[in-house]
Amino acid sequence: MTETESARYVSRLTKDTLALVLAGGRGSRLKQLTQWRAKPAVPFGGKFRIIDFPLSNCVNSGIRKVGI
Repeated sequence: MTETESARYVSRLTKDTLALVLAGGRGSRLKQLTQWRAKPAVPFGGKFRIIDFPLSNCVNSGIRKVGI
């Protein structure tokens, strides 16, 4: 298997995997940031939102089915 083929290879187990991202909570410790928006929507670094990190990890792991 070439390097390109191995980069595109997704196992059968990965194809059948469903990731569940828990994105709830009151955000009471982040009150100033979560007063007007949900905790997963809080900006991080001016470019990303908190929810982007677990979603990116799923995509980079080959998991395409994600529930939030």
